[in-house]
Amino acid sequence: MNAFRNDYPTHDPEWVQEIHGEHYLQSWSKQGGRPPVITGAEGSWFWDSTGKRYLDFQSQLVNANLGHQHPGIVEAIKKQADRLCYIGPAMGSDVRSELAALMLEITPKNLTSTFFTTGGSAANETAIRLARHYTGRSKIIARYRSYHGATGGTLSLTGDPRHHLTRADMPGIVRMLDPYHYRCPMGHSDVGNCPVCRGGPHLEELLMYENPNTVAAVILETVVGTNGIIVPPDGYLQSIREVCSRHGILLILDEVMAGYGRTGKWFATDHWGVEPDIMTGAKGINSGYVPLGTMSVSKDIADWLKTTPLPGGLTYAGHPLACASGVAAIRAMQEEDTLTHATAMGEKMRSELHRLAERHPSIGDIRGLGLFNGIELVRNRETREPLVPFGAKGAEAKPMAEMMSFAMEQGLYLSFFSNVIRLTPPLNISAEDLKIGLDILDRTLEIADRECV
Repeated sequence: MNAFRNDYPTHDPEWVQEIHGEHYLQSWSKQGGRPPVITGAEGSWFWDSTGKRYLDFQSQLVNANLGHQHPGIVEAIKKQADRLCYIGPAMGSDVRSELAALMLEITPKNLTSTFFTTGGSAANETAIRLARHYTGRSKIIARYRSYHGATGGTLSLTGDPRHHLTRADMPGIVRMLDPYHYRCPMGHSDVGNCPVCRGGPHLEELLMYENPNTVAAVILETVVGTNGIIVPPDGYLQSIREVCSRHGILLILDEVMAGYGRTGKWFATDHWGVEPDIMTGAKGINSGYVPLGTMSVSKDIADWLKTTPLPGGLTYAGHPLACASGVAAIRAMQEEDTLTHATAMGEKMRSELHRLAERHPSIGDIRGLGLFNGIELVRNRETREPLVPFGAKGAEAKPMAEMMSFAMEQGLYLSFFSNVIRLTPPLNISAEDLKIGLDILDRTLEIADRECV
């Protein structure tokens, strides 16, 4: 048997890249790439082994809500590691109970109990299983422009093209259209006249065909994230809520990306005052420092679970290190008034984006809440022809890929889906850093402008 090595050249970036490309499997990617080797980060910035700095306009995977290396979160993890690294979910833990109590403070008032998971996929998987168990029904209604996770069940819920890459074939999934008013699926120019964009009428028609007594839940991203930053029209969520309540169907709001301050409120649903039966979250709860997700349930469901076992569990549910980081992040957001700052910076960003639109004919639409924003790029504003097709890959996505590459060369980390650039920097980004990012974006958009007709 070969002896174990203890002298790997981890200080050598080329070695790190080689191992990454040949022996590490990267999410949702073809393998074999040689990415920059990141050696440090602080606040809204990270840097690589050459010393080059990048402004993180994506908060990594839209999860570093308090930026990189927030001292309060780092210190909390260190202290908890010294005290108790792990204890099983059935045991009492002070930090776990503290996080559960904090969740009671910040979630909608009807939600009273929370299950702590390892991320958003596990939270959504547990939510749909619980909904079926609680209602005794089997069908789940989900939207087309959605991403709910990469587990078997959540990938089946997902409408994002990634569900084509595997056998996402859990039975009982029914699709509904999205309130995408820039490209209304029914062709209406006035969302008030569109049954899809109003929500309730579209859902009622689906239920007429499906039989509401067979539907356990409707699951929605409160604000669509990966698939285009689509903010629902006012009244949409209220209308969905009313239909669900009337038919005894649970409303599950997926706040994995939109929650924990991303839209300028604790949760996106707070903008409309809608109370779900189940709400899931992850990502920004602790800026991704330790894997952590949440599934919060109404008092009715919580009371029912006192006599009926929760249909799910995880070895690492309520992990003490994760809970400590969650407590520290929520406390930091409260003490630093992060929601107010995110709201102000979001308004400033959208105002500047509208100024950019005066110079860049490729900008077709600007939308978002707080620091959860996107710009949709077109070849022609009148026809709204997309800059690249839906789900474009390879050669079809060339203009978007060129922009991402140019921005990275300029020191700005961006990402995109189809023809939409997502703009989701840390919630505590400074006005100065915001300006730096938008200045680079200004130059980047010249690539898209060349495609305009």
